[in-house]
Amino acid sequence: MSRIHVTTTINGDETEYLCEPQDTLLDVLRDELDLTGSKEGCASGDCGACSVMLDGRLVCSCLVLGAEAEGRAVETIEGMASGEELHPLQQAFIDKAALQCGICTPGILVAAKDLLERNPDPTEEEVRYWLAGNLCRCTGYDKIIRAVLDTAADMRGAA
Repeated sequence: MSRIHVTTTINGDETEYLCEPQDTLLDVLRDELDLTGSKEGCASGDCGACSVMLDGRLVCSCLVLGAEAEGRAVETIEGMASGEELHPLQQAFIDKAALQCGICTPGILVAAKDLLERNPDPTEEEVRYWLAGNLCRCTGYDKIIRAVLDTAADMRGAA
């Protein structure tokens, strides 16, 4: 099989890579580009651990082929911080102990950031609904939901 040449933008940077036709975007991110923040939890789109933004849309990167990123914009957990400065959601997850093993955390953070960009004042029900595609086996979600709601309030206050 011949490899496919892909030119895309990842976290704002023009990026090129070669991939096999069957390689998922998750495989490419982790194995070809050494962006290992996105995790493989299920490989079937059920857990959300591999969530990334693709052209402004939240997707499970295990369900997208690497070749499908051609000419598109990908945002991963690695692009969430600004240099050494964490995104407010990342800091809140640390401050509020809203993580444990860390497998689900990158996907939840990417999804939560997308939510807050779309809706800066979500209700608890809206946060729970938005994050329903991200499964966590460790925390029980309460600290995660609280971290998202508190960050939303803090970001509204700072705006």
